[in-house]
Amino acid sequence: MADARTLRDTDPEVHAAITAERARQNGGLELIASENFVSRAVLEATGCEMTNKYAEGYPGKRYYGGCEHVDTVERLAIARAKELFGAEHVNVQPHSGTTANMAVYFAVLHPGDKLMGMDLAAGGHLTHGHRLSYSGRDFEVVSYGVGRETERIDYDALAERARAERPKLLICGASAYSRVIDFERFRAVADAAGALLMADIAHIAGLVAAGIHPSPVPHCHFVTTTTHKTLRGPRAGMVMCTEEHAKEIDRAVFPGLQGGPLMHVIAAKAVALGEALRPEFGAYQRSIVANAKRLAERLAGRGWRIVSGGTDNHLFLMDVASRRLTGKVAEESLEAAGITVNKNAIPFDENPPLVASGIRIGTPAVTTRGMGEGEMDAIGDLIDEVLSAPGDGGVAGEVRGRVAELCRRFPLYDVAA
Repeated sequence: MADARTLRDTDPEVHAAITAERARQNGGLELIASENFVSRAVLEATGCEMTNKYAEGYPGKRYYGGCEHVDTVERLAIARAKELFGAEHVNVQPHSGTTANMAVYFAVLHPGDKLMGMDLAAGGHLTHGHRLSYSGRDFEVVSYGVGRETERIDYDALAERARAERPKLLICGASAYSRVIDFERFRAVADAAGALLMADIAHIAGLVAAGIHPSPVPHCHFVTTTTHKTLRGPRAGMVMCTEEHAKEIDRAVFPGLQGGPLMHVIAAKAVALGEALRPEFGAYQRSIVANAKRLAERLAGRGWRIVSGGTDNHLFLMDVASRRLTGKVAEESLEAAGITVNKNAIPFDENPPLVASGIRIGTPAVTTRGMGEGEMDAIGDLIDEVLSAPGDGGVAGEVRGRVAELCRRFPLYDVAA
């Protein structure tokens, strides 16, 4: 018989770490743009008995027996993703956003082929061609960035560079870009350059699903995403594509990149995608954007420079070097006060990435807790107070107490569970 004892009984050290992490999430302000809090239903599915099942292959075409129930949840996840995004074909098996991107590259590129993505320093992602990533190692990479004055994508410069370089694959999407991405214009650029077009919407997937940000699906050959972040599901990935590329994508995921899919996580994806189809999900996404705008405006009013002058989505970058700080110092100072952000390069940053000149701030997680624009004003004031006295333990301690008081008003998970 399987061991029926609880984690508390069998491994008190791991149990204590999980309990401490639950308390940290409950008691602090989570402003990392790529993080969110999933529902109890998603947590339950992620920890379900489907973790025991091997299911190599696809629904109805598995290499193992006993897959009738995991087939059900995978088909549900696929159907819900198609409905949510209007996609022709969906593969829900990628373990992460990185794997999802890799699947597209492996489906349509050969080693040494040319891809073009947004430069990491301008807000792109490691897997869009950075030299330390497999994408920068295995392919020839050219990049595009943002205008020095506007700190926004210069579509004319992008089009000119794409025509000159003629990449086989053009990538749009970002991990630290706060403005609307014009997917229709990207498609025109790709067509003129003879390139296939991939959108990585890992950050904005929830906004796209709710119709708040324009969808890339009608314009792109491939769309990849994580299922966490604004989509508020388990930590994993997904690929959408046109029907003509369906077989290539499925073969790239399995057997090309992965063996057995994580069926418990796919079950959790199905739950999260079902939640995203509910009317209240749209209201939640609208609140995320309203909160990001309000928080950026509050900090700008306190004299902090916001990259590109503001935000259209769930995140923004704040230039702390303009106040003689580094992103590293800002991150550490805020963490001491119970406020979690991440240091981040800003366009044309002169500091190395592990030091950085900015911080990235996002509102999905605090919005999940039920916080609104009034709380954003309070949070902005707390951030300003800490960063106006960086490294001051007295200020950090006093702010940490106020952070805890604010968080108690918006409970998350049962700390004693």
